[in-house]
Amino acid sequence: MTAEVSVITTSSLGDRSYLASDGTIALVVDPQRDIDRVLRLAGEQGVRITHVLETHVHNDYVSGGLHLARVTGAQYLVAAADDVRFDRVGVADGDTVAVGDSLRLRVVGTPGHTFHHLSYVLDEATDAGWWPVGVFTGGSLLFGTTGRTDLLGEQHAHELAHHQHASARRLADLLPDGAQVWPTHGFGSFCSAAQADAPESTIGREKQANPVLRLAADEFVTETLAGLDAYPAYYAHMGVANAAGPAPVDLTPVTRADAGQLRDRIAAGEWVVDLRTRKAYAASHLAGTVSLGLDGPMSTWLGWLIDWGTPVTLLAETPEQVADAQRELVRIGIDRPAAQATGEPAQWAVEPAQLRELRMADFPALAAARAGNLSAGLPAPDVVLDVRMTYEWRAGHVDGAVHVPLPDLPRRLADVPPGVVWVHCGSGYRATAAASLLANAGREVVVIDDKFGNAEAAGVAMAEKP
Repeated sequence: MTAEVSVITTSSLGDRSYLASDGTIALVVDPQRDIDRVLRLAGEQGVRITHVLETHVHNDYVSGGLHLARVTGAQYLVAAADDVRFDRVGVADGDTVAVGDSLRLRVVGTPGHTFHHLSYVLDEATDAGWWPVGVFTGGSLLFGTTGRTDLLGEQHAHELAHHQHASARRLADLLPDGAQVWPTHGFGSFCSAAQADAPESTIGREKQANPVLRLAADEFVTETLAGLDAYPAYYAHMGVANAAGPAPVDLTPVTRADAGQLRDRIAAGEWVVDLRTRKAYAASHLAGTVSLGLDGPMSTWLGWLIDWGTPVTLLAETPEQVADAQRELVRIGIDRPAAQATGEPAQWAVEPAQLRELRMADFPALAAARAGNLSAGLPAPDVVLDVRMTYEWRAGHVDGAVHVPLPDLPRRLADVPPGVVWVHCGSGYRATAAASLLANAGREVVVIDDKFGNAEAAGVAMAEKP
């Protein structure tokens, strides 16, 4: 095979970009904003980027396509029907684009995720003629699922779901079973209707496994729309930024803040985010900060929770961790944090009284506490708060628990009943973020740092399913 396709994974956002080459020249599909990763890969492979492709105007991240095309001098392929504010090569269904002598792209209109969504079939030259190696499907046909169809507004979701079904069927009819499927979404992104069911796939496999290729149109539409949950609030800003033409990123270090400045920023209502692990946060942290560790999808939750435009200050153990966080944040359009501080919590506090601890427990401890057997140092729970998403809650939840999804918590703190709150999620990451918000609001809180799947076996009573 002439074509070599490399995957560039952005696991924190649940997306993939691609670099495909013939060994000399290359094309890039749906690049993230930090294009240095793409340039480094192209340099390692010794290939020159001649084409940059967008499958759609993205809703879950700020694209690096425009900047990459300008830096490399590549042609920038974007749907001709999309209303954008920059020069590009407008392409549409049926177009063919030569990529050197041995590769070509066939543009296929696949509306559904967006109205003007495109997929790109990658053909390579053989002695017998052109042969389809695979297809870059963006937010159309994913691994075992499809891209969600409600991101342009609920009023369009039903129509776009019908388009999505037709688009997936068109790809399945157009390509041989052995053709590779290379989606952008489906690996944790909220742009996906469900999560990928495999690490790689082909058209033939999707015919067997994907509901969109097994269900009739009306049944697919009903099932897909019924399964959709909320998506991050920051998505509202991504499409706008991408249509306008994102500026290059600045990943240089930001201003350092001392203990007094951190205190002032917290007092002013700014977000000061602790990037350390939740266990480190629980052991000691600066009062008024929010726990969003780099070991989880920090940027997704931060972008979802804050009021857009609120200054953000980053706390971490090392400058390298701050740099990693900056890279995560520029991908969702938080371009420059207001400040940073590194080291240990004692260095961030003006006085020791600013330092706090966060109590942690597990589901066996919750079961015991509800039975009147408290572990040392743990207060009895007056409220069990579940901060998982609605689809998780509906699949099963603790009997008597109160449900407030984490994204809703900042504006629904008053909805949490009075008393000591034991808070849980699916594993502990979201629960710790929620606990920090609750503690900052003056609530007494215990984090259940445990997998929800352990709850019932630990003796925690579960609510009966309707």
